[in-house]
Amino acid sequence: MIDETQALPAPVGAGAYNVYTGAAAGTVIPTAAQLGLEPPRFCAACGRRMIVQVRPTGWWAKCSRHGQVDSTDLDTRR
Repeated sequence: MIDETQALPAPVGAGAYNVYTGAAAGTVIPTAAQLGLEPPRFCAACGRRMIVQVRPTGWWAKCSRHGQVDSTDLDTRR
């Protein structure tokens, strides 16, 4: 059982959509994303395109329905 405090935020957590392509979950992840060079572009929960800001120290992505997630928040989960 996954502890709710350890679950990823809705925009990048497990969902019905691939966060890099917007296609159905389980599709191929692009090579750049596998290497950690690409931020998520689509919300995993609803498949909507997110607003993404890339900065030298990381990125943040915002879904209009599910909120914002920052790469620094995810670093503690690695």
